[in-house]
Amino acid sequence: MEQQVILVNEKDEVTGSAGKLEVHQKGLLHRAFSVFLFNGKGEMLLQQRAFNKYHSAGLWTNACCSHPQPGEDIKNAATRRLKEELGIETAITKSFDFVYRSAFENGLTEYEFDHVFVGKYEGPVPFNKEEVKDICFKSMAGIRDELKAVPQNYTAWFHLAFPEIERRIQEEKN
Repeated sequence: MEQQVILVNEKDEVTGSAGKLEVHQKGLLHRAFSVFLFNGKGEMLLQQRAFNKYHSAGLWTNACCSHPQPGEDIKNAATRRLKEELGIETAITKSFDFVYRSAFENGLTEYEFDHVFVGKYEGPVPFNKEEVKDICFKSMAGIRDELKAVPQNYTAWFHLAFPEIERRIQEEKN
């Protein structure tokens, strides 16, 4: 059975649910999450999406992204997917949220109310090769430079969330 996602309005109020593929074919607003993880050196954990993903395949992005299931708490969903995609468990906290819309060449559209979580992680990342092609840790400056030099190598939502993550890190330092 196809995974169901939670349909929402622009206030993140639930309006129903629908199949994941249908939601992306019709460009319906739905609830999602993105997790950003950092090691002790302040480097961000990036994942390269598996080539079998139906959009943004092979692109680099934050540690984990997905959708909660109907009735599932968003933070619990993010924690669950960290374990399923990356094979890790770590504490995460909600940082911010944003709404974005991005159309892809294959006719699918992401229209998400994206809840962004952050956390720290040290240790091995025994990632699921069905979900993730590769992982790496990169400095914020290195990521910023790559986003300018090769923007096509990163997901649409990463381009939107990264500057806000970077701004919040700077605020914490000051």
